[in-house]
Amino acid sequence: MRTSPVVLLLSGSLRAGSANEALLRTARAVAAQAGVRTLMYDGLGGLPHFNPDDDREPLPAAVAGMRAAIGAADAVLICAPEYAGTLPGAFKNLLDWTVGGTEICDKPVAWVNVAAPGRGEGAEATLRTVLGYTGAAVVEAACVRVPVGHGDVGEDGVVADPEIRRRVGDVVRLLAAAGAGEA
Repeated sequence: MRTSPVVLLLSGSLRAGSANEALLRTARAVAAQAGVRTLMYDGLGGLPHFNPDDDREPLPAAVAGMRAAIGAADAVLICAPEYAGTLPGAFKNLLDWTVGGTEICDKPVAWVNVAAPGRGEGAEATLRTVLGYTGAAVVEAACVRVPVGHGDVGEDGVVADPEIRRRVGDVVRLLAAAGAGEA
């Protein structure tokens, strides 16, 4: 019996109430309706600073957990803000910890940029560069811009706008299909 693919949701924001986090909660909701399983990674703030000397067995527990989550997923969806023209340091730190492992290599990965038009390109460029070093399989059709303003996020932390939900659903389905080897 074939199980539905698992898409790991990675938020690059530590901020409470982040539009990036809201987009991923919305992705989780629409994924469930499409029969796609998701797992929200919530350990970003607990990762130690990357140090190549520590990138060996035994890995720090938080790093081992993060790599295990990536390894267990069929695909990865990233939603990260841009700070000072690039990714936030905490999320770049997470990505740095993936370089020495093989968990993300050849794994379908995509991102959604929730920034307003004209913003977020630096974060996207950094993601593309770092994911290239890790050997991730970027699913271009699923890398999209879906602006989400704070007014779009309900009290439940999820976006209710039907057009945003439709677009996020398209991303999840594309990524899940790639993770299942159908794309």
